[in-house]
Amino acid sequence: MIAKLLIANRGEIACRIIRTAREMGIATVAVYSDADAKALHVRSADEAVHIGPSPAAESYLVGEKIIAAAKQTGAEAIHPGYGFLSENAGFAQAVIDAGLIWVGPKPSSIEAMGLKDAAKKLMREAGVPVTPGYEGEDQSVERLKSEADAIGYPVLIKAVAGGGGKGMRKVDAAEDFEASLESCRREAKASFSNDEVLLEKWITSPRHIEVQVFGDAHGNVVHLFERDCSLQRRHQKVIEEAPAPGMDEATREEICAAAVRAAKAVDYEGAGTIEFIADASEGLRADRIFFMEMNTRLQVEHPVTEEITGVDLVEWQLRVASGEPIPLSQKDLSINGWAIEARLYAEDPAGGFLPSTGRLDHFDLGDFGRIETGVEPNDSISPHYDPMIAKLVANGETREAAIEELAMMLAGVEVWPVRTNAAFLLRCATHPDFVDARLDTGFIARHEDSLIPGEPGEEHWRTAALFCLEAQNDNTPTGLRLNAESKVAVSLAYRGERRTIDLVQSGPTLPASGIVDGDRVVLFSAGETHEFALSTRGTGHASVADGAILAPMPGKVIAVDVAEGDSVTAGQRLMVLEAMKMEHALTAPFDGTVTELSASEGGQVQVEAVLAVVEPVEE
Repeated sequence: MIAKLLIANRGEIACRIIRTAREMGIATVAVYSDADAKALHVRSADEAVHIGPSPAAESYLVGEKIIAAAKQTGAEAIHPGYGFLSENAGFAQAVIDAGLIWVGPKPSSIEAMGLKDAAKKLMREAGVPVTPGYEGEDQSVERLKSEADAIGYPVLIKAVAGGGGKGMRKVDAAEDFEASLESCRREAKASFSNDEVLLEKWITSPRHIEVQVFGDAHGNVVHLFERDCSLQRRHQKVIEEAPAPGMDEATREEICAAAVRAAKAVDYEGAGTIEFIADASEGLRADRIFFMEMNTRLQVEHPVTEEITGVDLVEWQLRVASGEPIPLSQKDLSINGWAIEARLYAEDPAGGFLPSTGRLDHFDLGDFGRIETGVEPNDSISPHYDPMIAKLVANGETREAAIEELAMMLAGVEVWPVRTNAAFLLRCATHPDFVDARLDTGFIARHEDSLIPGEPGEEHWRTAALFCLEAQNDNTPTGLRLNAESKVAVSLAYRGERRTIDLVQSGPTLPASGIVDGDRVVLFSAGETHEFALSTRGTGHASVADGAILAPMPGKVIAVDVAEGDSVTAGQRLMVLEAMKMEHALTAPFDGTVTELSASEGGQVQVEAVLAVVEPVEE
């Protein structure tokens, strides 16, 4: 068995691996960048090695530094987690060449599944059903258009080296093909340095079904059943569950057997996932489920499989990497209950899903279910990495019970001042179509307007006012629960809007919790978070309706295009804010004059800070 393990990753997956390694008696080594010097995974490991500056390209993606850290600490093996270098065949080979154990599949297996066109050809030869399409070497516009016409519209253009939703274009009609192809190739070239594409038939009512497989060096390959990952936003998974709703035993047997054949075709060792796209227009049927790609690593959503099988997949990875056979045979594996996972992100759905960064002054994910996270209270969400805060995993004997538990978990999320998508996830999980398993990958796009929380309602204002009054009466600064009636008026403000709440009059309130610090109340209810200020203090915010330009997220001002006194027109760019490698242009809400300008190029700003004020033109 491995005695000391280096984890070439960060955040929740690094903490997850450390936990299992400790249970197995394996010493752990963390690596960290400047931004992660005080991170939870660093504090949790037995040892930690600094590997460079905050940008991943200068730290977590530099294989030489990671291998050197393993050598320096005497680690025998490297576990890549997911993301970063986990599917980099060159890094895997470098680890092996350095005399270390690679906790993952053979480099040749990674290479075989790395390009979508080659993988589809290989799968077809292995008897795995693939989506009708074209993966030929002739990449001329004329040949691709001819093949698209033969497949029939709509078709999907996909970059052969693509991933993460990049390099994909749906084409509905022949006249749109060439423009879509050019756009897809341009994005693929910029993202993957490879502009080759393949074509696939566009699937009606698509569901994303994937099968967890596991192989060892002794020729054994098993599956651990399927997951449904159909709830996606812009090709990024949001909620995953196991097993897949509507999957009958005959279809399950066929798709899982196909996944095992796929793994055997590349002599697979370790944890992997075979991803399928299903045409669910007539339910799940084996003859309408097609191979899409293989992820040659542990998946983000692996906990739902662990919950229904009772298997620790990280333990299996470490045992197989140490040369042991898979601990269980196929006949020993079975499905027990249901599990659903939601990805809690540091982002603001109401603000266009912009990322949210900063310190977690208040961080409480409750006591329900299984929580996988890489942060604790007072840690910070860095702008340099993926903004996932945690994975909330619920399980129950039935799908209905798992949904109920997940809803309770999401409703109880309390995070501040970093914004999260908890309320958005709660609305997804409790939407009637989700509850009734009417799922496909277009679910969120169809329902997005009803899934995004809005401004606080009357009951939010009243609840916040009652919290303020209770705090004054109890002189209790934090952790309040609503349990008292009051008979006075309280004046509050929210983003520039001021109201006096008459608590003598009866009115609805919310099941909620809150933080009151004397001049503000932060209200947590149903996954939503709202900050109200005592209006006697003033809010520090101006109203957007009054022409205030507010920072939608913490970040750095990288350009200022106007000065005080300038006349501007509606939609004119005023400045540009950068956070998490994204640029966000702030524009004038109407024709007017810049009367205040507090932002300066290079300055750091906090969320909702007033950066400028535009006064409208008088008519």
